[in-house]
Amino acid sequence: MKITSISRKLLSKVLSVYFILTFSVTGIQIIAEYFNTKSHINSELLTLQKTISGSLTRAVWELNTQQAVDISEGLIAIPMIKGITVTDEANNVITQLGEVLTLPSQASEEMYNDHQSISSLSEGLFGHSFPLIFEFSGRTTTVGTVTLLSSNDVIFARIEVGIYFLIGNAIVKTAFLIFLFSLAFAKLLTEPLQELTDQMKQLDLHDPEASKFHNMNNERNELNVLEDAYNNLIDELIEFKDKLALSQRETNLANDKLDEQNLLLEQEVARKTSTLSSTLLRMEVQQKDMLAQQHQLEAENNRRRKTESTLITTNKDLKSSIIELSKAQDRLLEAEKMSSLGALSAEISHEINTPIGISITSTSYLSDIIHKFQQDINAPQLSKRTIDSFIDNAQHSVELLLSNLQRAAELIASFKQVAVDQTNDKVRLINVAKYLDEIIRSIHPKLKKTDHSVKINCDPHIEIYTHPGAIAQIIINLIINSIAHAFTNINQGEMTIDIALDQQRLVILYRDNGVGVNEEQLEKLFDPFYTTKASKGGTGLGTHIIKNLIEDTLNGSIEAYSKESEGLSYHMSFPDMRYS
Repeated sequence: MKITSISRKLLSKVLSVYFILTFSVTGIQIIAEYFNTKSHINSELLTLQKTISGSLTRAVWELNTQQAVDISEGLIAIPMIKGITVTDEANNVITQLGEVLTLPSQASEEMYNDHQSISSLSEGLFGHSFPLIFEFSGRTTTVGTVTLLSSNDVIFARIEVGIYFLIGNAIVKTAFLIFLFSLAFAKLLTEPLQELTDQMKQLDLHDPEASKFHNMNNERNELNVLEDAYNNLIDELIEFKDKLALSQRETNLANDKLDEQNLLLEQEVARKTSTLSSTLLRMEVQQKDMLAQQHQLEAENNRRRKTESTLITTNKDLKSSIIELSKAQDRLLEAEKMSSLGALSAEISHEINTPIGISITSTSYLSDIIHKFQQDINAPQLSKRTIDSFIDNAQHSVELLLSNLQRAAELIASFKQVAVDQTNDKVRLINVAKYLDEIIRSIHPKLKKTDHSVKINCDPHIEIYTHPGAIAQIIINLIINSIAHAFTNINQGEMTIDIALDQQRLVILYRDNGVGVNEEQLEKLFDPFYTTKASKGGTGLGTHIIKNLIEDTLNGSIEAYSKESEGLSYHMSFPDMRYS
């Protein structure tokens, strides 16, 4: 096995740390020298700026291009100047010598306003750009810019000797330190360890006393501790040899007794063997019984695994059924939301037919009298009475036509707005009172078939940002529910809607004077598919949709109150969207 020198390993680690530290410090010194030299060059550039600013400003002001070129050529001859660019007030280049640094257009425009430092790591250039300002009659005018550039080569040329000195100094110190450490480690560690090793190799197990270490130095250090530990080990070895001789004598006596015990043990083994044979026979019988039970357990496990597999399959089918049921419920809710709109569409279509039919009849009559009037004009039978009769009949027909078409247009406009809002979920600003009037007009054909009435109490100036389609769906469902359920055996029912604005929340109180509901029905009022009119086509989704619209779409709340024979009331509240 290869031996690794401790002193060499320790020396290499210490010197590695020192080398890294020396390298880091030397690198930092070189970087500091670089930035210090760069700062001096920048200062020299600023000093040079003050020197040439006046002459260049006057040359550019007087359009003396040759003078500007001469000054630039004199500057580029200076070793630290690697590039110079002179431009006029329109940023046109007058002269450009040496290195050129590309600047963004925005940076070029800023040079007219103030002094600007320039630095480019990629191109190895740096310098200053400053405006040429000409003073005339107490006013200042920027006539151009000057860009002076230097390079990293100038910096490295100035600090080259210093870098060599720093590197040489670090190498000399490192070499001297390696020599000192090597000498110290050899004197204090390697040689004493070698002496200890040589003495340990001379260990004589037959005469351990003669193998003890002798003091190699007068200092108390780890090597002396190692000597003492080794000498103590030798003492313990001598003591162990004495104990070993005594133990050997005792072992011989014990062996004699052991021979006697072996004879007795053999007799006992023979007796136990016969007993063990009978025991083995019984164990074989038990083993057969256990194998039979094991087969039964395996059969039971197989049956349970099949049952578990069946349960897993059934569970997956049940999850799929639940998902399909949820989708069907969502489709049913959407269909129920649109059912009232479809019913209103049919009612509106029927209602519009009446004024349109009257309008068609009036138009036909107007066409007939115009045709007859044309015949009277063509024949020499025209009289003042004929003209007056024609004018009266025509005016009556036009008035009848206008009034019926106006009525049809109002019905269509009201229904169109309500229908668009119910199919569009956008938030918009509405006047609550006007919008409720449009909703009532849209369901007027439904109310027209009954003697029931709707009364609205609302400030005409209330305006809010909300989902108008949701409000229309809520009001229509409430009125249709009242007509269908509340006014059983009541000819002239009354529905009241009170609207108020309370701290940026719209509060709607809807109530009817119908038959009401009992406590059990009130608890289930908002449950889906709960209806008291199942035999008459009720779906039980009306109030459930109302609650979903208020809580989910409008982010509000709804509560219902009722007593039998005292009607049903709903208290609804939701925020104005502009404040939520």
